[in-house]
Amino acid sequence: MEKNFEAIKHIALSTIEDEYIAIKRLKDYIDDEFAKAVELIFNCKGRVVITGIGKSASIAAKIVATFNSTGTPAIFMHAADAIHGDLGIIQKEDVVVCISNSGNTPEIKVLTPMLKSLGAALIGMVGNTNSFLALQSDIIINTTVEQEATPGNPAPTCSTTAQLVMGDAVAMALLQCRGFTAQDFARYHPGGSLGKQLYMKAENLYPKNARPAVDLNDDIKTLIIEISGKMLGVTAVMNNNKLLGIITDGDLRRMLEKGQDLSTVKAKDIMTANPKTISSQTLAVDALQLMRQNNITQLLVVDNDDYKGVVHLHDILDEGII
Repeated sequence: MEKNFEAIKHIALSTIEDEYIAIKRLKDYIDDEFAKAVELIFNCKGRVVITGIGKSASIAAKIVATFNSTGTPAIFMHAADAIHGDLGIIQKEDVVVCISNSGNTPEIKVLTPMLKSLGAALIGMVGNTNSFLALQSDIIINTTVEQEATPGNPAPTCSTTAQLVMGDAVAMALLQCRGFTAQDFARYHPGGSLGKQLYMKAENLYPKNARPAVDLNDDIKTLIIEISGKMLGVTAVMNNNKLLGIITDGDLRRMLEKGQDLSTVKAKDIMTANPKTISSQTLAVDALQLMRQNNITQLLVVDNDDYKGVVHLHDILDEGII
């Protein structure tokens, strides 16, 4: 069994090494043709359509997803479907990126002349620069590899990895051309943690919670019931609708440890005056930072002296903001 494990590890390492070499060679193909391809896509007045056949089609779909998430609208068209009716989506002002390792598959040979006849610009991402696709293309992005992973293996491995990496290189170059920012990325990924860091505010969090509040002269029983009942570990202390302070469950514990006469204790005796507050427009990530800086787990939300509610640390963490 141990001998078998060694053989498994050997083939895995060999595959990784072969693909590493294939990717490293791509640096030699970042030339003026590559830059022209990026410029053509950047200046496209129509749509960017990415197509391929077989495993290259899967890579094309992934590149489309990367383009769309980084500010370059793109659509996927399977090469086999294109020659059976889907070619109708292509317009004269479109840029088509056709991905193929050999550049000589039957579908590619049928598809590329039709694309040319429609007037669309054609970029060939191809592993054979003497192929039919390469000769038909306006611009070539070279993804040539010496071999697939491990000698004698016919399955697409190094070739599709090269296509994937080159697609990412194009996407990142386009991102730079567009001046695409983290804020732009968040706009396309509102459900992700980065998106939430850049748009989620206190106003999105505090309405989910109760609004604990006691009067300045409320007794200890009222305090305990309010803090316990609202389940936020805190209550605001008010006087004539004005926020004066805050009491946490930790304040109550510390008071009990001192052995004070509970019959005479009022909210004003326990509260911390001038508590840390945020506005409803404060970003959740900034609220989290304020909590960390002050070693607290709750913040009162106040707009123009109007106490709105409480944001708890758990509210922020539950949204995946860390």
